[in-house]
Amino acid sequence: MAIRRIRQLGDPILRVRCERVQNPKSAATRLVADDLRDSLAIAKKKYKMGRALAAPQIGAPVRIVFVQTDKQRWTMINPEITDVGPDDFQVWDDCFSFPNVLVRVTRAYQATVSYTDPKGKQHVMEVQGPMAELLQHEIDHLDGILALDRPSGVDPFAFRSEWEKLHKADDRYGPRKSREM
Repeated sequence: MAIRRIRQLGDPILRVRCERVQNPKSAATRLVADDLRDSLAIAKKKYKMGRALAAPQIGAPVRIVFVQTDKQRWTMINPEITDVGPDDFQVWDDCFSFPNVLVRVTRAYQATVSYTDPKGKQHVMEVQGPMAELLQHEIDHLDGILALDRPSGVDPFAFRSEWEKLHKADDRYGPRKSREM
């Protein structure tokens, strides 16, 4: 268990498509998961934000995500989005890899995510709203995709300090809308 440096925009590891974990029960998998947990705890205190970290953000090119919201936490090994609902919504997304910038993105409002836990058990989660957005963001990290690659609408970028002067925290999530085909 260690607190690892969160890789910042421009670090090439953030653009790598991560390798699948072959043994979810291995010591190496547990080490990465523990480092994600410890690194997230420190980052949340430092930046006063955040609910998750993906392994490439701490320099590990493997498909592991650690999520902590309130008192719930999940270590997701080889997570995949297997389905999305018919609606989208816009979100002012943030990221520990570019903590001072927000980018407006469009995400699916509902998603089905499958993953393996550290004990090797398969899970399927149905999520919506902010949790659906979060998991789409983290799984993008595992594919070398950043929120900055998915800008939506006119003027989709803002410095956090400027955005916060003009908006309340609840303004980060736009209304749910049917996906345009």
